[in-house]
Amino acid sequence: MDKLLIEGGLPLCGETSVSGAKNSALPMLTAALLTTEPVTFSNVPELNDIGTMLRLLAQMGVKVDRQGSTVTLDASGLDQPVAPYEMVKTMRASILVLGPLVARMGDARVSLPGGCAIGARPVDQHIKGLQAMGAQIAVEQGYVHAKCRRLTGARLFTDMVTVTGTENLMMAACLAAGDTVIENAAREPEVVDLANCLVAMGAQISGAGSDVIRIRGVERLHGATHRVMPDRIETGTYLCAAAATGGNIRLTGASVSHLDAVVDKLMDAGCEIVAERDAIRLKAPARLTAVSIRTAPYPAFPTDMQAQFMAIDAVADGTSIIRETIFENRFMHAVELIRLGADIKIDGNTAVVRGVAQLDGATVMATDLRASAGLVIAGLAAQGKTLVDRIYHLDRGYEGLEQKLTALGARVRRVR
Repeated sequence: MDKLLIEGGLPLCGETSVSGAKNSALPMLTAALLTTEPVTFSNVPELNDIGTMLRLLAQMGVKVDRQGSTVTLDASGLDQPVAPYEMVKTMRASILVLGPLVARMGDARVSLPGGCAIGARPVDQHIKGLQAMGAQIAVEQGYVHAKCRRLTGARLFTDMVTVTGTENLMMAACLAAGDTVIENAAREPEVVDLANCLVAMGAQISGAGSDVIRIRGVERLHGATHRVMPDRIETGTYLCAAAATGGNIRLTGASVSHLDAVVDKLMDAGCEIVAERDAIRLKAPARLTAVSIRTAPYPAFPTDMQAQFMAIDAVADGTSIIRETIFENRFMHAVELIRLGADIKIDGNTAVVRGVAQLDGATVMATDLRASAGLVIAGLAAQGKTLVDRIYHLDRGYEGLEQKLTALGARVRRVR
């Protein structure tokens, strides 16, 4: 199993690029199931989760053509509307094929998904919404089996804000008969990016980016070309890495427009940030000031940046309080940060972090994707060598991590 060896203590300096957003690309790839015409996506990152999704789509009968960061999908030969457990056990985003499959094919069997062990992420909101649109659904032997002659538009209200639930129901509604209204919808930029892609394919959608999305169903969608938005979480991760190490970096292909909550906290910590047209610059102070955060759905502070900020608070001046309100099991990285010398106390969904003058390298184990990123940041800031185990999580969400960090002056290498 691969590990990442980090020789820390060096400030990150220089320039590197930001890849396309994984959380935008994954639902877009499944949107290709909605049409018989080819759909082309550019700026698609090279990640394990993307590879898994493309193999899943190919198994269903979709023709997949990948040329670097450009992917063309042709679902005209779709004939196997099944997502088997073996293909999707490591990736929660696999549930996103459910809505498009039942909308176009009238039949879908999708294994209940896996993914990171950060807490319960039930798919009941997906099921409830599709049932309201007329689908007959049974959960049997670990699979969700949905059938319907044609979905019918409906008023849908999700009990909680769910990004994948909003995306799944929005895609399904594109081919439903009549109008669908999704209330309490997720407002994330990735939802807006998917909506823009669907509109390019001929869908009629309004309100994406607000908590009420309206979709007027159409008979068919057509092919289109769409560019995946920059990955805001990858952007935030590299900004945090530079901040924790006292660095000075420029990220190209990045957008600050979807990072307000993260940028505000980094500036509160003492960082200088300059937004350019297609880039972001960050210059860190000699030592950061501790900042408290509370995670919540967009546009508030993202849960996917919580571990990275715990890492920078670990070396900041002062005490911070971190409250996690999204996932109940997302402090597993705290124990590993303590192995590096961090002073962290956990009480339920709250962490109290007292900054220390120095972290020291040690062997740590990644427990999920964003926890892995937090441990890498801490390793970069620590003195000595840090060995991060189980980095297959990182390969799910960060394209070319070692190469990008090396370009910024870090000493990192993969140990097989």
